[in-house]
Amino acid sequence: MAAPVRMPKPTCLIQNQEGRLSVCPEALGVLRSIRHPVVVVAIVGLYRTGKSYLMNRLAGKRTGFSLGSTVQANTKGIWMWCVPYPDRKDQTLVLLDTEGLGDVDKGDTQNDTWIFALAVLLSSTLVYNSMGTIDQNAMDQLHYVTELTERIKAKASPGGSARGGLEDSSEYLRFFPSFAWALRDFTLQLELNGRPITEDEYLENALKLKKGDSPDVRLFNLPRKCIRFFFPTRKCFIFDRPTSRKNLHRLEQMEERELEPDFVEQADRFCNYIFWTSKEKTLPGGHVVTGHLLAKLVETYVETISSGKVPCMESAVLALAKMENAAAVEEALARYGGLMGQRLCLPTESVPELLGVHAECEKEALQVFMARAFKDDAQRFQVKLMKTLDDRKEEFCRRNEQESSQRCQALLASLSVGLEEKVRSGVYSRPKGHRQFVGDLKDVEGRYRQEPKKGVMAEAALQQFLESKEAVGRAILQSDTALSEKEKQMEEAQEQAVAAQREKEVLRQRQAELEQKMQDKQRSYEENIQQLKVKMEQDREQLLEEQKKMMDSRLGEQEALLREGFQKEAKRMQEEVQRLREQSASVKEPSWMEKAMDGLLTVGSLFLPGIAGKAVGLISNLFRRL
Repeated sequence: MAAPVRMPKPTCLIQNQEGRLSVCPEALGVLRSIRHPVVVVAIVGLYRTGKSYLMNRLAGKRTGFSLGSTVQANTKGIWMWCVPYPDRKDQTLVLLDTEGLGDVDKGDTQNDTWIFALAVLLSSTLVYNSMGTIDQNAMDQLHYVTELTERIKAKASPGGSARGGLEDSSEYLRFFPSFAWALRDFTLQLELNGRPITEDEYLENALKLKKGDSPDVRLFNLPRKCIRFFFPTRKCFIFDRPTSRKNLHRLEQMEERELEPDFVEQADRFCNYIFWTSKEKTLPGGHVVTGHLLAKLVETYVETISSGKVPCMESAVLALAKMENAAAVEEALARYGGLMGQRLCLPTESVPELLGVHAECEKEALQVFMARAFKDDAQRFQVKLMKTLDDRKEEFCRRNEQESSQRCQALLASLSVGLEEKVRSGVYSRPKGHRQFVGDLKDVEGRYRQEPKKGVMAEAALQQFLESKEAVGRAILQSDTALSEKEKQMEEAQEQAVAAQREKEVLRQRQAELEQKMQDKQRSYEENIQQLKVKMEQDREQLLEEQKKMMDSRLGEQEALLREGFQKEAKRMQEEVQRLREQSASVKEPSWMEKAMDGLLTVGSLFLPGIAGKAVGLISNLFRRL
């Protein structure tokens, strides 16, 4: 596996120019080159709140993302910096620094909401950065979170939930990141009712709901509900001012010892938390996202937004799966071709020898496919791979026969040079010449059989060679004056019997080869079933784990709502929990595996009998010739 990508500096991933979002090809190229898992940390917040400094800190640098020192937002669009993940081999940390929200100079702030939505869609950890305390003004500034369900659809199918929004927030949990709130220049004492509290307790207290149903209460509760329901994994960090106001403009140049010690300790604690708790970006079902896949997600979401449509997470994942599964088929075929080229030396001495090498290479190719493919629900791509590998195997069999035939024909031509010369010079056109011809022909056959590495067509090539000499042999027999007519008839009958026996032996060999190929197809099908079962079991475990985490978070939120006296909201949460339980129960049913494997099972019932029928027909036709 390639070493993690190390970018020397950030680059723009998504441009925001004249109110239009577009993807930067250079940044996409960097992501496409990353073939191992990525952890994506995005930061969002109002402009001029120090977001870029925290991201530079996560990158282990003083400079990188532009800090700026004016009252204008400095970062435009979304900028990306890929660095090796600390203490995690073969992982890349992708840092996304977003355009400052709420810049009054932009006029139209519609793209602010899209920038926020993209940060949510692309990240595995989302950091919201703001100044001061969490008060109503801070919540009002976080109105972007209340618009997520208008900007993002969870499911595409009309059979999905029609409730949407907060009433179906569980669907969003499958896609949404963990959440951390960074409070900058925090000056309050962390106390509640005269007792000290933690940063997390401060956040949870700020997210408590008000009772009532007036417009003001609904407006107060909405952003708090969104954070609680969409982001069950939450963390809060407070930061003192890093230095005096007059020094902020040169923050990039300042040594760590020049900063406020409390701020340095707080920043280290923040970075350590992000490093230790941030997880690989995953798709629903637990499929890990590589940089290559992340690039496709970026393209899909930005193209959808630019076309004026609302991104649908389920549709994006399915489109991604289709592209990735097609690539998985090609990668598996390339692995198979490479392995066969290394391990197979043509011609082989027998068909089982070739089939054995094929079986090993097919198994490894299938493992390559299984490792990369996901959401191949009807096994369309696995079936395509299975059929293509079978075609490739048949092509190797044809090449094996062709190379064996060429080698055998060349060998027979070399061994029969003397015999051909005697035929041309008339050596056999004399009394007892037929016996000499038969003896010389047997000598050629004997020496031919002693030669090694003739391949699978050895008998067929010999049969063809001997058949080509039958007319010459009959002519020599008829001209041999040393034999009576009766002796000639007996000789001819004997030769015909020997020829028939040879043909029968060749047909028997062909029948055995067809049966061996049928057995190999059965083995191949069983190998596909076995590897699919293993993958489906892994998928089921991941799905159940995902469901459990969602249920645990919903149950925790339900308990909190009950403690706070919000019976109606708690009841809705219980309904979500019940739906999750029903989904988990259906996944645990034995029939789930059968339904999940239905595509491959159907193909097997159609594919294998067809092969068997074809083989039986070929064998019957061959024996009719005897």
